[in-house]
Amino acid sequence: MLPEDPTLDEIRIGLAPLIAANAGFDGWGDTARDMAADSAAVDRDVAALAFAGGTVDMIDAWFASIDAGMASALPPEMLAAMKIRARILALVEARLDATAANREALRRALAILAMPQHIMRGAKLGWRAADAIWRAAGDTATDYNHYTKRATLGAVYAATVSVFLDDESAGQADTRAFLGRRIDGILRFEKAKAGFVQRTQHRPSLSRFIGRLRYPAV
Repeated sequence: MLPEDPTLDEIRIGLAPLIAANAGFDGWGDTARDMAADSAAVDRDVAALAFAGGTVDMIDAWFASIDAGMASALPPEMLAAMKIRARILALVEARLDATAANREALRRALAILAMPQHIMRGAKLGWRAADAIWRAAGDTATDYNHYTKRATLGAVYAATVSVFLDDESAGQADTRAFLGRRIDGILRFEKAKAGFVQRTQHRPSLSRFIGRLRYPAV
């Protein structure tokens, strides 16, 4: 339900899930947008202005609404009682659950983002999803771990979505099993990486040695 006299941002937030509900049948385009606007009593021209970037803006807004729904379904106090594996698993499953009713819309959205002209935008949206999951899980890394965690989770999430799109098992059991195995792989990698860093942090460093030659201590 949109507020009275909504801003363009509020219109984007409100219409995005409605557009997705139509996109599975009508595609991500003007028809789906106009139908969503009609159902929300929004002027079609105003809706077009809210999504001035066209199709990819609609997809972007839908993905942002999924991020928001994930955070709402799993607030910090609930996640705090879970171990890290359970947090990541629950957050990814919440995203999948949010798209379960619109799997065809998701399939079409990913096909659009895979087009050469949209690959960079698609990569940014994938990174944003992985970042939202790690942040919700409580990750505060700011060094290279920030990037490796998101890169590995992004790859796992993309692979899981591929399974999810064609999963006809009860309750998407096959997808959940696949995801569980991949999450275990991420955590094993992070544990091994942490051990490697701990073992090597005091070893001689060629770069540090060269740096000292170039910038000797005063």
